Amino acid sequence: MGNITVAILGALEYGSSLAKKGTATDITLYNLKKGEDTVTFIEPTRYPERLAPLFYACALAKEAIVVVDEINASFGEQLVMLQCSDIKNGYFILRNYVPKEKIEALIKGTSLEKFQIIPDDPNALREKLLLEASQQKHVEVAAGQPSIGTVPVDHAFNVKGVGVVVLGIVVYGVIQKHATLNVLPASKTAQVRSIQKHDEEFDVAWEGDRVGFALKNVEVENLDRGTVLTNDPTIKTSTALKTSASLVKYWQTPIKEGMVLHVGHWTQFITAKVETIIETSDPKKPALTLTLDKPLVHRPSDKAVLMYLDGAKLRVAGTIELP
Repeated sequence: MGNITVAILGALEYGSSLAKKGTATDITLYNLKKGEDTVTFIEPTRYPERLAPLFYACALAKEAIVVVDEINASFGEQLVMLQCSDIKNGYFILRNYVPKEKIEALIKGTSLEKFQIIPDDPNALREKLLLEASQQKHVEVAAGQPSIGTVPVDHAFNVKGVGVVVLGIVVYGVIQKHATLNVLPASKTAQVRSIQKHDEEFDVAWEGDRVGFALKNVEVENLDRGTVLTNDPTIKTSTALKTSASLVKYWQTPIKEGMVLHVGHWTQFITAKVETIIETSDPKKPALTLTLDKPLVHRPSDKAVLMYLDGAKLRVAGTIELP
């Protein structure tokens, strides 16, 4: 059973032409299943008025479908977010006579250059993505061998007769039923009572799987979006960052001391204040010291997206390296 997660940008409710609608908040999820293969679609429902949903959709996805009705500031911001989120594979669907030559010129030399321009044919796209899902390979866990994995939470709630349930995507590794996981940044642990994937019970969840975990030994109040469930000993939490930034070439707003930015990583969207900035020989790569309003959970050497919500036409500034 393979799963891929795909962001759908540019046309709200386009996912309804591809799959069954699921959880809907500021992001909307759609679920597609054929046999043992599944595709999870995520739409940023409250974008462009809010930037966070666009970040969440791209942060959780491995691929993207970009529906282009016109080339405007929001379209440009979506392209920048995709690049900063390191999404290299996907599809452009052009409508309203948008010429493909304009898209090709915009993505030339970027990480989006491999995106395909395809017709607006939901049936063909659905089959193409299911085929991709079927080709996903899982790392098998030997009997008795401990597994290590991480799931950032995007939704959590109580279910009558079940208890606390969280939804998320396994960003790496493998998680088995009955595993004890750290609940970060809180100093708590929880046990996985059961694992569901697209409404079916499983004993194991692999990287890329969209999962629902029933948990015990933890309350739903400790499991808001951004909470990270993991048994990986290398995971750390940081309340301040000394880091190197890589600003996108379109970024024009000077980064200054005292500026309030946002750092996005997995399902975390955290306010950060610039304490110091040191210019380097490359003006697009300043050294920053940031203080965070709550702890950031991450692996050493991960990258995070740097955003400025008061930006005019562009609110995605670039990326930072995490210590």
